Amino acid sequence: MTAEKTQMINLKDDGTFPNSELPVLFYKGALDVPFLFPANYVKKLFEDNGWSNAWDDGIFEYHHYHSITHEVVGIYEGETVLQLGGEKGKKLKVEKGDVLIIPAGVAHKNLKEDDDIQCIGAYPGGMDYDMNYGAEGERPCADKNIKKVPLPESDPIFGKTGGLMEIWAK
Repeated sequence: MTAEKTQMINLKDDGTFPNSELPVLFYKGALDVPFLFPANYVKKLFEDNGWSNAWDDGIFEYHHYHSITHEVVGIYEGETVLQLGGEKGKKLKVEKGDVLIIPAGVAHKNLKEDDDIQCIGAYPGGMDYDMNYGAEGERPCADKNIKKVPLPESDPIFGKTGGLMEIWAK
């Protein structure tokens, strides 16, 4: 398993979505997804690196973010285009084998059908997650929550060294 290229995507507060000072990390082709039991492979990899409380599904077709935890998404089937950061945010094509690490506060949305991809999502240390949609009155509570979210103790792909352990620590 190797990341061909790590892309850092910086997204600023757009007035509706807080986004984050931490960049979204995009590990293109990081997963060597097996033919048999691909979801189990991704879930176990994340768990082995300290990211759990996993779900197995597509990605919602509406903007949402989490204010109490960071999230990892590992795609094991299909392809789609995601929008990160809100209505004027960045568009990113993702496909089987790709991994996204989404900092707390960063809005994300599937621009195609939610079942165009299948992925495993998980959270550092098995954290619970909340759902925020950019609704009026959601902030400043969400902003306070985001400030309290600690940096993860490991990267969901590279473990205790590499990846976000180096990039987010700067």
